[in-house]
Order: sequence, then structure tokens, then C-alpha cells
Amino acid sequence: MLTSIIAAVVILGLLIIVHELGHFVMAKRLGVRVLRFSIGYPPKVLGFRRGETEYAIGATPLGGYVRMLGDEVGEDPKAEELQNYVREIGFDLLGAAAEKGFEPRRGSPDGDLLALANRLKSDGAESVDRGQANAVLGRDLKPEEIALIKAILSTGSAEAARKALSENPPAVLLESFNQRSFPTQSLGKRVLIVLAGPLSNILFAPVLLTLLFMYGVPILLPILGQVKQGLPAFQAGLRGGDRIVAIEGTTMESWADLSSSVKASGGRPLKLVVERGEGGARQRTEIVVRPVLEDQKTLYGTTASAWVIGVMPRGDEMIRRLNPLHAAWDGVAESGKMTGELAIGIAQIVSGATPVRQAIGGPIMIAQLAGREAHQGLASGAMFTVMLSIELGIINLLPVPLLDGGHLLFFAFEGIRGEPLPLRHREIALQIGLFLVVALMAFAIFNDISRIVQG
Repeated sequence: MLTSIIAAVVILGLLIIVHELGHFVMAKRLGVRVLRFSIGYPPKVLGFRRGETEYAIGATPLGGYVRMLGDEVGEDPKAEELQNYVREIGFDLLGAAAEKGFEPRRGSPDGDLLALANRLKSDGAESVDRGQANAVLGRDLKPEEIALIKAILSTGSAEAARKALSENPPAVLLESFNQRSFPTQSLGKRVLIVLAGPLSNILFAPVLLTLLFMYGVPILLPILGQVKQGLPAFQAGLRGGDRIVAIEGTTMESWADLSSSVKASGGRPLKLVVERGEGGARQRTEIVVRPVLEDQKTLYGTTASAWVIGVMPRGDEMIRRLNPLHAAWDGVAESGKMTGELAIGIAQIVSGATPVRQAIGGPIMIAQLAGREAHQGLASGAMFTVMLSIELGIINLLPVPLLDGGHLLFFAFEGIRGEPLPLRHREIALQIGLFLVVALMAFAIFNDISRIVQG
């Protein structure tokens, strides 16, 4: 159980970091100020500040967020938002001064700001000495920083300065806020920032698979175990222990190659090169098998017909390692295949073809699966991580308010209308989205518990 919990925390933590890094990197690249990068939700357990951003770990581990400057659904900056922004400007000043040797008072940032403002003061009562700023900060002052320092010198208090600037913001402060806040960016930039999270999860899959294929993965060899009586393989003379060397002249390197060739046959007779016998006495022979159609359960709980010959693998494995080029090619191809399968699976759930109770699992199920895959080895754990990463990316693209796809839906309406949806409409949509997400999570947890009780 402990292994399952640790594996789930590590895998989910990694995927959350990948997702939020997508938002974070794109936002920073496009000039949006990121206030906090958090793994987990409040209350904050650990945190530190570097540059403009606070990096934190929250006590609630099932998620994470990137908090950008500006209220995501707001229209004009509120006094509270401006006051928080002015506080961030103060942290910028203290950070720059600390790098040049300014020693802060422990636990008193407002006192530090007042002391710093006095060091930057020129002979005039409320003026700033720009030359002194270069000596103290190692750089020129920004216009919004000058406004803050002047307000501190005028009021004699950092707290009073923040209040004064937020209630009667000067033009330089509003201009700076609008340049760096998320809601004031162009529609295209906002789309890129929101889209970057899910795409990071989807693109992480081929990267991880490439590394995995270079490291080496176990593959099932095309050696027969059970040969079912009454089906084509048994009738044609195939027996347990036989190794399928080639089908229709194509070499069979793995059980997956064998399975794919049979399924793609369309029912036409297949010429198999079979190797049988023990040790040096192994001999090759040719056997012709005609596959038949059989109904089989799919990954999504539905039934579909497939061409089969009636064989199961014996379980022999080998480690296959690929060079970087082949590993990258196979990583992209396998990721594309898995993305398609997961998208079909989600569509099956939405359409009702797959029972919801059978398909949906919550954190308990994820922990159980993560633990099982971790016990089977690094390759199995990595493949599970790849699948979960793609699934997380696809689900976040669903047009549900509160998810990234919901925000993209808002942006689509904005693009069509030429202006954002009314604030009240967006707030109602987000409340509905919150209800749906919470209800789904509660259902998933209940479903997990039911499986344990019944199983």
C-alpha cells in the first residue's frame, strides 16, 4: 500500500509539474507576470521566492496552479489587485537590493522597504536619487518602482503607500499592470498560455517514451503458449512452444508484431514460418493459417470483432534498446497511437457506449494502478506515466468551465463576439464547472471505494 501511495504521488506530482510548467514558461515568454507556481493547493507548506515568482508546495496534493497577475474573470483591476501588485513591486525592490548586499530585517518586509526608500532618497524630501539606485540595486529604477518609493517617502509607511497607490493609481502603475497582467493580453496570447498546459502533458509523452526506448523495454517474444482447440492455429498444427519467425515474409520480432499481422489480415490465409524443437535441434517449417472473426472486449468495455487464430503468448521476454533516432520515431508513433485510443475511449464514455462506473476511477484507483505498475519495473511505471500524461492533457482540453478547455471555450466566444462574455455569465459558468468537477471527483472516489468493497 505504501508503495502504491508513493508511486502515485511521484507520478501525479511529475505530471502536475509538467502541466503547470507549460503555463508558466509560455506566460513568462509572452511577458505575463507569474506571481506563484504551486504544486498542490493551499494551505502552503513550503515556499521560496526567486525573481518575480514565489514557488510553493501546498498541503492538498491533488493538483497545482500557476497564479498570474490579474483576476482571470475580472474586467478592470480592483483596488485589491493593485494593492497586491504594489506589494509585488516592493518584493522586486527588496530582492534586487539583497543581491547587492542590503541586509533585510528578519520578518519585517515593510520596515525593510521604508529603510530602502530612505537610502534611495535624494536631498529633496520626496525625490529619488537615480544614481544612488544604481549603487543600491545594481540597476535603474522602473517607473512603477519610483512611484512606490515616492509614496513610501510621502506617507512614511509601506502599508499606507500601497493603500494610497491602489485607491488613486498613477498612470505609470496602471500602464505597468496592464502590460504584465493576464486578462489584458491579446486573445492570441491568452489562448497560447492556456493551451500550453495540456499540450505540455501530451508532448511529454513522446519525450518520455523516447528516453524509455533508449533505456530498454521488455517485449513479449512471438512464442506460443496456449493454443486453443477448435480455432485455426490448432487446426493448422501449431502447438505451444512454437516460435513464429515470419508472416507473409515479414519478420516477427515481438508478440505485438504477430497480433497486428493477424488482425490486419482481413481473413485471408497467412503463410507462417514456424521454428520448433529444443536447443540446436530446432527446425523451421511453413504452416498456412486462415484467421477467423471473433468478438472481443476492447479497452473501453465494449465488444468488437477482430481476426484471430486462437493463440496466447508463453511469456518469454527480451530487452529491446533503440538508438536515439529510432527511439524518437517510435516514441512519437506510440504516443500518437495512445492519444487516439484514449480520445476514442473518452468519446465512448461521453456517448454512453462504455458504462461510466466501469470507466471512471479516482485517486484510489490511480494509486492502485501506479503501485502495480511500479512493482512490475521501471518500464511499466513509465508507460503508465505516459498514458496518464496523455489522458490528463486530453481531459483538460474538454470544454468544461474551470478546466483549460473551458477557458478556451470562453476565448472562442470572445473571438466570435469581438469582446469577452459578460462577467456575470463567466462567473455562473465557472460555478457550474466547479460543481461538475467536484461531483465527478466525489463519484470517482465513491466508485473506487465500491470496487474495493465488492472486490
